[in-house]
Amino acid sequence: MVDVHRSIDGFRSTLDSLRREGATVGFVPTMGYLHEGHASLMRAARRDCDVAVASIFVNPLQFAASEDLSTYPRDIDRDLDVCSGAGISHVLHPSVEEMYPGGPVLTSVSVSKITERFEGASRPTHFSGVATVVAKLFSIVGPCRSYFGEKDFQQLAVVRRMARDLSMPVEVIGCPIVREPDGLAMSSRNVYLDAAQRDAAPVLYRSLQRAASLASTGVLTSSDAPSVNEVESVVADAIAAVPEAELDYVALVDALTLEPAHAVGGSQRLLVAARFGSTRLLDNIAVG
Repeated sequence: MVDVHRSIDGFRSTLDSLRREGATVGFVPTMGYLHEGHASLMRAARRDCDVAVASIFVNPLQFAASEDLSTYPRDIDRDLDVCSGAGISHVLHPSVEEMYPGGPVLTSVSVSKITERFEGASRPTHFSGVATVVAKLFSIVGPCRSYFGEKDFQQLAVVRRMARDLSMPVEVIGCPIVREPDGLAMSSRNVYLDAAQRDAAPVLYRSLQRAASLASTGVLTSSDAPSVNEVESVVADAIAAVPEAELDYVALVDALTLEPAHAVGGSQRLLVAARFGSTRLLDNIAVG
């Protein structure tokens, strides 16, 4: 049975009481319309901690005026079923007015440098909105371990850096991407894909796998040390060959700093974003 809290004060008071009794807290922030990827984070929180909790809040601050806030999918009854099945005990499900009382938000949190490229370049206000709401949620929840999926790899890096820079009593845990049987990374936005786009979308993961193979073995080139451009081109060329897809970016980056790689080697991540019609999908893979 999941206890649903609409009040910030009530949710915070409940978690403070649990910690006074000696419990550790695992926290999963979400925007709802939950799928198996979210459930995997919740199960990890329940496995690692005495109490697993979550938030369900569609955060308006991370949507630009041209983006899909009003049509973002919502199904709170189904979401609560997912939470219950994954071992969540308490859910914060506040209104916008509860989260941001008093009208427009005058305080924001921004993380520089690692937000300037990739998603930050495509969606200039996005990461400030993410950092602000996550900082607020961390303040509400208090000391905890918080679980994020690696699909939004740049977001994970932003949250980790914010928590470290601001000395928040939160350990940020990254969890593996959960995929459909054909390799498509699970995402709440997959529901927007039509049949042809859905059939085409697994090209992201297939191309990432092939590029990662090239990066680790050089099997697709005569050189034992493929260049960054060769690795990125494997993804770009594969997406260019799919009529339903339009590449936004592909980049091989340092897995910690997200700085673009100058050579292949070490702990790296290959990031990709592409549009399928009006739906923009992200994916990534570890390299090295």
